[in-house]
Amino acid sequence: MSSASPSPYSLRVREWVALAATPGLGPTRTKRLLERFADVGHIFAASLTELEAAGLPAVSAQAIALGSSLEAADAELDRAQAAGARLLVPDDSAYPRQLLEIYDPPAVLYVIGDAAALSMPGIAVVGTRHPTPYGIGMAERLACDLAARGLIIFSGMARGIDSAAHRGAVNAKGKTVAVFGTGVDVIYPRENRKLAEQILAHGGALVSEFPIGTSPAPQNFPIRNRVISGLAYGVLVPEAGEYSGTRITARCALEQGREVFAVPGNVTNKLAWGPNTLIKQGAKLVATWEDVWEELPGEVRARVESLVPPAAETPKTGSLFEPSGLPEGNEKKVFSLLKADEAVHIDELMEKLEGALSSSEVFAALFELELCGRIRQLPGKNYVRSF
Repeated sequence: MSSASPSPYSLRVREWVALAATPGLGPTRTKRLLERFADVGHIFAASLTELEAAGLPAVSAQAIALGSSLEAADAELDRAQAAGARLLVPDDSAYPRQLLEIYDPPAVLYVIGDAAALSMPGIAVVGTRHPTPYGIGMAERLACDLAARGLIIFSGMARGIDSAAHRGAVNAKGKTVAVFGTGVDVIYPRENRKLAEQILAHGGALVSEFPIGTSPAPQNFPIRNRVISGLAYGVLVPEAGEYSGTRITARCALEQGREVFAVPGNVTNKLAWGPNTLIKQGAKLVATWEDVWEELPGEVRARVESLVPPAAETPKTGSLFEPSGLPEGNEKKVFSLLKADEAVHIDELMEKLEGALSSSEVFAALFELELCGRIRQLPGKNYVRSF
């Protein structure tokens, strides 16, 4: 490391980062290596012969024995320090205990934000990148209600359901953790940069097991899914297609002994295939936040309740179907024709309101409704109710 800028990371962190930087040494081989040597320090004190006898590929054994892994770690630690990332390793007390329960926990977690959020009780919300308005609304509403009651919302920051879940938690002024398939310093997709800032502003965190600067390679996202499910008590799927990557996360959850929750959908909608199939296979059917809350173990509920300030007012439960405080006047007429689970085109609105409102009055009402957050405009001049 540079002598001009002392590293804030310990020798133990350096050794764990060196393991992660060793070619040919993934989480599974790292686990076996630790079982053989019992301690990460013993691995770097071992000879080349001992490392090869442990079953390591020659390239891995040589990188460790000849010091190139440690050199790579030094360069990586410099990059992490420059990015403002905290590094958590398995023998660190701040490393999330629930993640150590899975078969192949990451050797290193890069964290920007509040690392303590990773160890708090939470639910993962994941799903399709191309959701319907119904899927977006349910993801936002459920995440909002659960976050308002003190649960952390874990998701992957992808377009669609993931982003909706993070937004729901932010709207509740709750904490949410985004697990990246890139380096923790690489916001992907780029349009979520503001969302990432909001996550951090509300005490959440951005986390990744990939080195600083890692680009969004397709193979990384299925790999990170085990971390999303591993951090959470359970995984909630609002909407996902038959071949969605969400199936990987749900399978990881089952293998890790986590609960799986799913929101039922219209059987004629291909994006309802994922949750409906999960329900048939035994996932818990979810319509409101209570359906998730009731499945939490008593000790988890007690812990979450202890973290919520007792003076805080009990948050109101939102409904996707019966919004409270309906608008008045022209706004009420327009709002009554909109739905939360299906987009309505501007031309259809104009046709239904012909004779009751002029086109300028419809546009003005839509503008006011959108301004106060009661509706959202989708591409192509389509409108839906917000949750």
